[in-house]
Amino acid sequence: MSFPNDDTGNVLREMQQAGIDLSEMHDVVFFQLFEEKAQAEQLVAHLKSAAPTMQVVLHPDETPNIWDVDCTVCMVPSYDGIVAQEAEFEQLAAKFKGYNDGWGIEA
Repeated sequence: MSFPNDDTGNVLREMQQAGIDLSEMHDVVFFQLFEEKAQAEQLVAHLKSAAPTMQVVLHPDETPNIWDVDCTVCMVPSYDGIVAQEAEFEQLAAKFKGYNDGWGIEA
């Protein structure tokens, strides 16, 4: 399986080379960052209503005064699927004055 030469493609390539079966369902975590806890809490409340089965965790970031909202989606981690999901989270986080900060697979 080949992937585009960009950040998402590179991560998927590395996962494949590490032996992760990318044709199976995985818990993929998408990271949203906020400067204000209240903004992060608004996203959490929205997702609990709009996507009640999604696992959503709010916690302080390692960077002072930054808040993380980790959103776990069970999916087959295809390149197109990851890019599309990141775009959705980018738009959603922006509504609450945050931004998408990448993704990862829980190992």
